[in-house]
Amino acid sequence: MYDFIIVGGGSAGSVMAHRLSARSANKVLLCEAGQDTPPGNEPPEIRDSYSGQAYFDPRFHWTELKVTTQIVSHNNPDESRPPLRKYEQARVLGGGSSINGQMANRGAPTDYAEWEARGAAGWNWKDVLPYFKKVERDLDFDGPYHGKDGRIPIRRIPHEHWTRHSQAMGEACKLAGFAFLPDQNGEFVDGYFPVTHSNQDEQRVSAARGYLDRETRKRANLTISTNTVVKELLFEGTQCVGVKALVDGREQEFRGREVILSCGAIHSPAHLLRAGIGPVGHLKEMGIPVLMGLAGVGQRLMDHPSIALSSFVRRGARMNAHTRRHIQMGLRYSSGLPGTPAGDMFVAVLTKSAWHSVGEQIASLLTFVNKTYSETGQVKLASRDPRAEPIVEFNLLSDRRDLDRLMSGFRKMAALQMSAPLKAVTDKPFPASYSDRVRKIGVVNTKNKVLTAIAAVLMDGPAALRHYMIDNFIVEGFTFEQVMRDDEALEAFVRKAAIGVWHASCSCRMGAADDPMAVVDTQGRVKGVQGLRVVDASIFPVVPCANTNFPVLMSAEKIADAMQ
Repeated sequence: MYDFIIVGGGSAGSVMAHRLSARSANKVLLCEAGQDTPPGNEPPEIRDSYSGQAYFDPRFHWTELKVTTQIVSHNNPDESRPPLRKYEQARVLGGGSSINGQMANRGAPTDYAEWEARGAAGWNWKDVLPYFKKVERDLDFDGPYHGKDGRIPIRRIPHEHWTRHSQAMGEACKLAGFAFLPDQNGEFVDGYFPVTHSNQDEQRVSAARGYLDRETRKRANLTISTNTVVKELLFEGTQCVGVKALVDGREQEFRGREVILSCGAIHSPAHLLRAGIGPVGHLKEMGIPVLMGLAGVGQRLMDHPSIALSSFVRRGARMNAHTRRHIQMGLRYSSGLPGTPAGDMFVAVLTKSAWHSVGEQIASLLTFVNKTYSETGQVKLASRDPRAEPIVEFNLLSDRRDLDRLMSGFRKMAALQMSAPLKAVTDKPFPASYSDRVRKIGVVNTKNKVLTAIAAVLMDGPAALRHYMIDNFIVEGFTFEQVMRDDEALEAFVRKAAIGVWHASCSCRMGAADDPMAVVDTQGRVKGVQGLRVVDASIFPVVPCANTNFPVLMSAEKIADAMQ
């Protein structure tokens, strides 16, 4: 019998396991479907500062998970469904923090004012800042915005160590009138900056590495069970009393005083739905007895819509010996669209777009809507079978303001791309899409390594050959000239190419007791049932203007603190 059973060993689960087991009276079980990442013996792809290999390695994914990003029309059933895309949801200890881009930012103070306004009392900026500081050990900065004693080290690549491509982008931003901000996590204002990342000594520091270190693993009251797939939540009446799981393929039951779902914004709502907690109509449609009718389960799923403008990077401006970090600088700017807050847009500057030889020659300006208004996504069950992945519809760009800002963002990036500093180090800009072809060549295997090595030699050859290869093998559907000349072509490109940036959130939102769409209270407790919490990105009332890893770590620290 355990006091706490945590389902999911990702960012939130790692924090919860560390904090709850710090009290020796608590007996804690952490269940993770994926493999372990033992301290000091993590797979090299995960330890690497460059995230592009872990990110595309199927050993670390839920390989059957597919999603739609384009808008799904439910009013017009005859309209053809948009294509399904593979979704790289982490299945490994440390979760997303073991394979993500290691970006370590927090969002805007206005985000957390909105959380409170939407019913998450006690989650405004002054309430959450102490927990952001508790997470981190900032290696570069001190002061009121920064933590110095946390489990996750934070650092930045200094400007002098940036690639020539990143430096050129910095010069282009300066010429365009943007201020240089030495500290992205200082005051939330517009400007360009070295991005903050969770990394030390050129190695990733995942939540597993930071929170489930050797000392933590020695605790007699903590059991970490990897290769453990939770199939079912066990209930007695409306009290959650444990889980049924497959441990290395063998079925086992674990009983606990409280179960904490930390499976992320796709799998946490799926667990609730299979247990009979969710929208009554959907549960009845699936033939699942209703345990607790909660209309918000799986609803209003969010992500940050993004598009990319890519270009060929000339020799000498590519990755250098100082770091394997391919995202060294970022730009935060305000769209100026009426009603939107300052800093509503974000650009991540990638000198390298993939792990392979061609990826090393292609840079990207990845622009995403930091403050998105598209919140009509949903997670539904495809089947009652726990082995079946749920139906996931992100419905990106369901709010016209997101489409308009990606279009204007693309034009803004094009202007920077055509400025003298970037033109000097790049060639042949093109609108990029994360298509199935790009995905396939991105899978880490020998065939792709050989193919891209040959292609890269040709790309470094005569300009005419390079342009021919980009037009015929990389660009899909739209050329740079087309989208810059024709607004309709630009809109069509953005609608087709926009994808999320793996920041799935908000599908089990926390809110006030009288909010019919709230799923959990401000401590993650599921409404109407006992002994069950959700602690992960799904409880966000709205996705913040940030990569979601640090807001998840903060949320887990805050809820763990409230539970002590």
